[in-house]
Amino acid sequence: MLQTPTAIPAFQDNYIWALRRDQHCVVVDPGDAAPVEAWLRQQGLILTGILITHHHPDHVGGVNTLLEHRDIPVYGPARETIPGLTHPLNDGDRVKLADLDLDLELEVLDVPGHTLGHIAYHARQPGWLFCGDTLFAGGCGRLFEGTPEQMHHSLSRLAALPEGTQVFCAHEYTLANLTFAAKVTPEDPDVRTRLNDVKALRDAGRITLPSTIAVERRTNPFLRATEPALRQSCERHFEAPLDTPVDSFAALRRWKDSG
Repeated sequence: MLQTPTAIPAFQDNYIWALRRDQHCVVVDPGDAAPVEAWLRQQGLILTGILITHHHPDHVGGVNTLLEHRDIPVYGPARETIPGLTHPLNDGDRVKLADLDLDLELEVLDVPGHTLGHIAYHARQPGWLFCGDTLFAGGCGRLFEGTPEQMHHSLSRLAALPEGTQVFCAHEYTLANLTFAAKVTPEDPDVRTRLNDVKALRDAGRITLPSTIAVERRTNPFLRATEPALRQSCERHFEAPLDTPVDSFAALRRWKDSG
């Protein structure tokens, strides 16, 4: 039976997601091989494939080591340089993990912004999204390579997925993101409630993921750039008018980046 994805912690705040069925496993964005190898030994699993969302070292740094003694496929964005890449992927491609002994099909979504070639993997059944550093719980990735227009479009695309879709992002940034969201809309009861829930989870040493698309639509400011309250808050902060949703999104990202 296909099991709910497991988070393998790496570095200070990364999560490497592991998809497993029986004794077979596929990992997403293994930035470090050591925790993956340790987890595979502990669980008695066989690694049969690797999925990559983008080229940053904390997402691909462990790939070559994992391939040293394995002949397994590596799926990743066609428009980025990925170590060991065997299956370059473009928007609309489908990854059928049945070939890797996992009963799962993933649709590839182009979601540039954080990097220019960033992709996400969406499984309509059972409703999973592996979005790397594009969408975070309560936030989104920094614009290292793309434009505000690109990232806003990418996030709008992810926000349009079914609301029950579980969001498996790659970092434990939720507390910082919700703290910022509460600064932007301090009177929003949904944001305040979620922030309190996240604080309780982190105080207990627990992971805050996965989120869902429904929760992100309600409480993630970067998915709410069209809302007047978000635009007005940014206008007050920057003391300047904002004419479009992309302007509001760009202002939010600048505000968050400034600390």
